[in-house]
Amino acid sequence: MSGAATGPLTGSGARLRRGAVSLQSISKSFGAQNVLKQISLDIASGEFLTILGPSGCGKSTLLRIIAGLETQDWGTVSIDGQVVDHLRPAARIIAMVFQSYALYPHLSVLDNISMPLRLSRLNMLQRLPGARYLHPGTRRAEGEIKEAARAVAGILRIEELLARKPRQLSGGQKQRVALGRAMVREPRVFLMDEPLSNLDAELRVHMRAEIAQLHRRLATTFIYVTHDQAEAMTMSDRIVVMMEGTALQVAPPKEIYENPNDLSVARFVGSPAINVLPGTIESDGSIDVLGARLRLRTTLPAGARVDIAARPHVLSATAHTDAPTVTGRVVHVENLGADIFVHVGVEGAPAPVVMRHDPALALTPSLGDQLTMVLPPARVLVFDDRGRRVSASSDASVEQHAHV
Repeated sequence: MSGAATGPLTGSGARLRRGAVSLQSISKSFGAQNVLKQISLDIASGEFLTILGPSGCGKSTLLRIIAGLETQDWGTVSIDGQVVDHLRPAARIIAMVFQSYALYPHLSVLDNISMPLRLSRLNMLQRLPGARYLHPGTRRAEGEIKEAARAVAGILRIEELLARKPRQLSGGQKQRVALGRAMVREPRVFLMDEPLSNLDAELRVHMRAEIAQLHRRLATTFIYVTHDQAEAMTMSDRIVVMMEGTALQVAPPKEIYENPNDLSVARFVGSPAINVLPGTIESDGSIDVLGARLRLRTTLPAGARVDIAARPHVLSATAHTDAPTVTGRVVHVENLGADIFVHVGVEGAPAPVVMRHDPALALTPSLGDQLTMVLPPARVLVFDDRGRRVSASSDASVEQHAHV
């Protein structure tokens, strides 16, 4: 392991090429439950990759396999081109930050941060009380370890906390200490398993920014697991959306949001959730959606059932138009200050349709109002009956009908 004077703590560029992770066909079962199904993924050195999905989808198990805390049934894990399946966790030169922080309650912040280096650099005799006076070199080694810990504390701005015990810290301070304990090892890869889930909403927002800034400062690979889409969207270079042990899509946040390749991805990412309406392919190739005719062409045959998905911000209210529209009555209005979301009950829709309303407009819809909304063909997404994305292009030759 490198000393305190090398690596990201001093801004050395030598480590920027380290930390590339490759997963090939990772599978894992617990009894009859198939938790991971042939996960293959290449993570670039220095990338911030988030594994996003609901509870029970296998994301934490995948992280533990990368760390060496679990053993996969099939497939290989490589770091910087080296297969590490046979290596114990400490030998993989990775650091894991847990949801629970896992700090030693009887040790000071300085000693908590120092602990990984004491375990790796000092032998059992050197770690005994008073060993600095008996074993040559122990005092010098401990001084270097404390210097490295203080340097990490400086990066995290927790120097004034070094003498405190964990019970004297707030949730955000404990999180920084846990990060510092991981950083001091100068790992090739940081693994973070729901690290912010125990914090209150305001502190989570603050710590998202802190972790993103830390990643930019260290230029080290971060693999981050969460069920919180806001964390994934705001911090990541790329997101892996996992459902039921399968990686459904791997892409940058903007693409995940705007071009989901699966209906499950579209539903999971975005707040408020995407609107999903039933549709049918007509004989002329257009799509009938609750009486509105969308001039879109697909490769699906006439009579095929589809789902049409539209984000709340692409819908707009109108009184008179030739564009395809759906109409219903307002059943709920959410006024969030900067945004107003209007929920409209539309006959035939499985749930109220949510439309973003511009607060700058003079008139805000009220409960019970009849509201007609435009479905812009160029901005809706089409999914087949299996939930897979279908390519759809506009076709001016298809007659357009609007039903108010």
